[in-house]
Amino acid sequence: MGWNSLEQLAISFPLADLQKSLTNFQSQLKENITTLFDNPFFDEKRPPVQAEVVIVGGGVMGWSVAYWLKALEPRKNALRVLVVERDPTYSRASTVLSVGGIRQQFSLPENIQMSRYSAYFLRTVNEHLGVMNEPPIDIQFNPSGYLFLATEERAAMLEENVNIQRAEGAEVILLSPTQLKKKFPWLNTDGVALASYGLEDEGWFDPWSLLTAFRRKAISMGVHHCCGEVTSFTMAFCNSVTPVGEELMVSRIKYACIQMPDSLEYHEVACALVVNAAGAWSRKLAEIAEVETSSSKTKKIFKLPVEPKKRYVYVWHSPDGPGLNCPILIDTSGAYFRREGLGSNYLGGMSPTKDEEPDIQDLEVDHEFFQEKVWPKLAHRVPAFESLKVKGSWAGYYDYNTYDQNAVLSVHPVVMNMVIVTGRFWRGTLSDFPTGLKPTLKMEPWPRQEDHIAPARD
Repeated sequence: MGWNSLEQLAISFPLADLQKSLTNFQSQLKENITTLFDNPFFDEKRPPVQAEVVIVGGGVMGWSVAYWLKALEPRKNALRVLVVERDPTYSRASTVLSVGGIRQQFSLPENIQMSRYSAYFLRTVNEHLGVMNEPPIDIQFNPSGYLFLATEERAAMLEENVNIQRAEGAEVILLSPTQLKKKFPWLNTDGVALASYGLEDEGWFDPWSLLTAFRRKAISMGVHHCCGEVTSFTMAFCNSVTPVGEELMVSRIKYACIQMPDSLEYHEVACALVVNAAGAWSRKLAEIAEVETSSSKTKKIFKLPVEPKKRYVYVWHSPDGPGLNCPILIDTSGAYFRREGLGSNYLGGMSPTKDEEPDIQDLEVDHEFFQEKVWPKLAHRVPAFESLKVKGSWAGYYDYNTYDQNAVLSVHPVVMNMVIVTGRFWRGTLSDFPTGLKPTLKMEPWPRQEDHIAPARD
């Protein structure tokens, strides 16, 4: 091409237009690259060979811990964090199968404090979990409160709990049967001596939206993730002495062994810390490390007092039901329900007795349980529910602490670099998702059987 041709090209394509085209191209290239690597649904096929922290369990608790670890790291990329989730569809996950409740009405101050921070976090969720160039987060929060009903025998305990809640700053009121009937005219107050009602920071939200927000934000901050199952650990051992002078062999996890899905392939990840956020299956994960320790060096095993429980949630239609003026109601019988959407639909259920505990091998729903156990109690408390029509149902797991029904937030007593975050799902309550707020806080030692722990009344 000669000089005359170049001059003609310059005249036909001004330099300013060329600069503009290059700038647009650079912007599009940067946007495409950012989208490719920051998209939370971009799967990392293989885990890294090393991570300072391996979080087992990609539910809301696991991703919350991952988020806070990155949010509080002293400098960018100071920590490599890996989240391992075996079910990328979340079809059996406790988080998305819960009813998404949040409440302040607990009997222990620690639970109230965590839940109050959770409420603040939800109100300011976009400040924490918002991602540039992504739509604002909408967790669909319904601030309709919790309504607890108590019989004459449990009225004093309910009043005591409310005093504890108020001392922690929760906005909760007590209602007599007359006040209760005036505020909720659709309610049958037969057998109710007292009720407590949350005025602020209680209600329900969409768990899937919150989980997705945590996950997307954490990945945008550099958290690694993979689909797989932690099936074994490689351990190191050393001698230790308990505060009472008892010799004890303790262990530390050196490698987490991850089996990839639909494959016999395993990957070992070197790690400094393992967070057990496996929910209903956290005991099984802890036992893997405990068995490794026991079979190698000691016969002493500490059983994590958490086991999976299966619960049913039923959805029904009742055109003459409570309507918009419907909180999450916890009946004296143990049955509960709340409004679902704006179309006169409701959902609820109740916990079975010890003899009625369902098989946890599957998530099949027992429809007779609703007909025989749940419906009569609902119809007694809300007469309009006598003519309800069931529209659907599902079953889900939750991690039940058999010791005192409270959260287990602790370093394992023998496996010194396993932190346990579990034991908190109850009626679908998601009040502890910011558990990872202070990963550097001193962890309380594992309670021994002889230690006194205040019994839970939640």
